[in-house]
Amino acid sequence: MLNPTDEQAAAADAFHAGEHLSLQAGAGTGKTTTLTQLAHATQRRGRYLAYNRAIAQDATRRFPKSVLRKTAHALAYAAVGHRYTSRLGAPRRPAWQTGQALGITKAIRVGDRDLSQKTLSYVTLRTVARFCHTADATITRHHVPQLRGLEEPSLHAQLAAHLVPFARKAWLDLQHPDEGAVRFDHDHYLKIWALTQPKIDADFLLLDEAQDTNPVVEKIFLAQGDHAQLVMVGDSAQAIYHWRGAKDVMAGFDGTQLALSRSFRFGPRLAEEANRWLHLADAPIRLTGADAVPTELGPVTRPDAVLCRTNVGAMAQVMELLSDGHRVALAGGGDSLRALALAARDLKEGRRTTHPELVLFTTWGDLQDYAAYDPAGRDLQPLVDLVDTHGANAILAAVAHLAPEDQAEVTVSTAHKAKGREWAQVKIADDFTPPSDGPPDGTGLETVRRIDDKEACLAYVAVTRTRRRLDIGGLSWINEHPEGASAGPQPPR
Repeated sequence: MLNPTDEQAAAADAFHAGEHLSLQAGAGTGKTTTLTQLAHATQRRGRYLAYNRAIAQDATRRFPKSVLRKTAHALAYAAVGHRYTSRLGAPRRPAWQTGQALGITKAIRVGDRDLSQKTLSYVTLRTVARFCHTADATITRHHVPQLRGLEEPSLHAQLAAHLVPFARKAWLDLQHPDEGAVRFDHDHYLKIWALTQPKIDADFLLLDEAQDTNPVVEKIFLAQGDHAQLVMVGDSAQAIYHWRGAKDVMAGFDGTQLALSRSFRFGPRLAEEANRWLHLADAPIRLTGADAVPTELGPVTRPDAVLCRTNVGAMAQVMELLSDGHRVALAGGGDSLRALALAARDLKEGRRTTHPELVLFTTWGDLQDYAAYDPAGRDLQPLVDLVDTHGANAILAAVAHLAPEDQAEVTVSTAHKAKGREWAQVKIADDFTPPSDGPPDGTGLETVRRIDDKEACLAYVAVTRTRRRLDIGGLSWINEHPEGASAGPQPPR
């Protein structure tokens, strides 16, 4: 390794000793560079499991030929997925048609909610999708997604009892290579492959972005430990995809635990801010900034990127920036915002929607009441306010005026979509709201709500995207919060 840091040298020693290795790598600490240096320093045959296709393609030019660079899906396709080629890419069909083919022909009532045949069909397919992300062998009630308005456990159990048989029937349909009623996609053959308990032929495996690994991939990876050296690298504090089934496999991994804590992206002042959030998230690492990178914290009037907590927050930022005459891009494109706006328009015009967040609401008024009065609907209030203020058509028009990133003055992104990226000047949007106060204590005063670990992780991702200057903006409430005020740089555990 060329001029390695002490931490990189320690990782190299553990790797060459053949130890299973878990490498905590903080934001900007050169984790991919470290992995490639390890791979170049051995003649053994390896496999690099990339988080997505773009990372795998980038790895192709960085890793030696002795290390095959693939996603888990690519491995699964080569093993079994190719048998389903005739079903992949089949024309899309409405969920209700698929449900009808599975035998879902009648609406049901759960609690005070009427679930149409269309809704039941849609949730059945979501159940199968959730099952495919797990390490489970069969579909059970916990794979059925929670629906807004049916959060009560007894109501969810009633819904699951009705849907699980249909979901199991859908999974049987997906086993046929040539034809079937359910549209076949890439997660289906990955799950089919996983259930065969595959053996990956390699001397060592490198798992990147380990903190965001789905349980289905985790089980495949860990099962190789009997014949191959396992190396996982990631940042537990960037585990922000729990809501879609991801799991931080670094927690509890049986291997040597090492860390990369020196960030090459930003300087000491930004590292202090990052460490405050790492402390709040109870993360196993603290960062050191690069003295040669003079990152500042303060107001930013012309940001390169504005980072938001939610899609609705991103929608509001896009509209504000466009109205001020800026050329605006949206990280990942405008499909998610367009879908929300179309769903809102359907409800306002008296039509039901199949949008997963709004599927159970029959009217716009129903959604307004839920957002205003139900604690579970608090996060939908910004959407209601935005649509009531501007109208769904104005939002759709704004999305249509988005520019490609390479032609934009400013990129708007959610913190989730900003992960793995960086910009020179970053501003945090105002939808990172502080935790609400709890109920009164014995003295009649409201108690201060603790900062949730997952929210602290998301804030950590957001503040570490910058190289030169950060406007903490919507996260500035941390300076007044009792937990934030007392959380300075902390030594690693």
